[in-house]
Amino acid sequence: MHFSLINTLFNFVLLTSKNYNIDESHGIKHSMDVHYYASKLYECELPLNPKLLKHDNIIFTSAIIHDMCDKKYMDEKDGINNIKDFLNNKLNKDEINVVLDIISTMSYSTVKKKGFPDLGEYQHAYHIVREADLLASYDLDRCIIYQMLKSKSNYEDSIKIAIDLFENRVFKYNNEKLFTTKYGKLMSNELHKASIKRINTLKKFYKL
Repeated sequence: MHFSLINTLFNFVLLTSKNYNIDESHGIKHSMDVHYYASKLYECELPLNPKLLKHDNIIFTSAIIHDMCDKKYMDEKDGINNIKDFLNNKLNKDEINVVLDIISTMSYSTVKKKGFPDLGEYQHAYHIVREADLLASYDLDRCIIYQMLKSKSNYEDSIKIAIDLFENRVFKYNNEKLFTTKYGKLMSNELHKASIKRINTLKKFYKL
């Protein structure tokens, strides 16, 4: 994937975040985090599935712009249409359709409700992007920031809400078998342990 496309994708995230008031919990920093984890997953999975080499544009485009149609900030259909228009002449028609399929089916809530979609030859690419987003969600501060900015909760209440979300959702990812790749399983366990330590520190410090 060429840097020219990556630069364009991140600029799109910046502009869309500004236009739709997408806060930093789902904006450029999150896009960078998901892109990073997608890169690690891609690197580890490529030797097992060389066909992924042909899907790199799909994987990294989906990873970077996946939240630019998030229904928490806009009408999802409007977001999808904006992405489709933006990607015109940057990816071919088939690649654009796969990107739209991935980003519209990869969220935790969608997977819990409908399960994994059948994307045929792009199934592996789908799991790489989806797992990258899950790995990025082990960021407790991101969750706190979202509560403070979007839900208008104060810091103390935001910590409590974030801890509750981690204990009742994030920490169940592995038991729910949401990771299919070796790297995803290993990294999620590391992030799980680190998150528990951070939460225990906050509970002790604030006597929660």
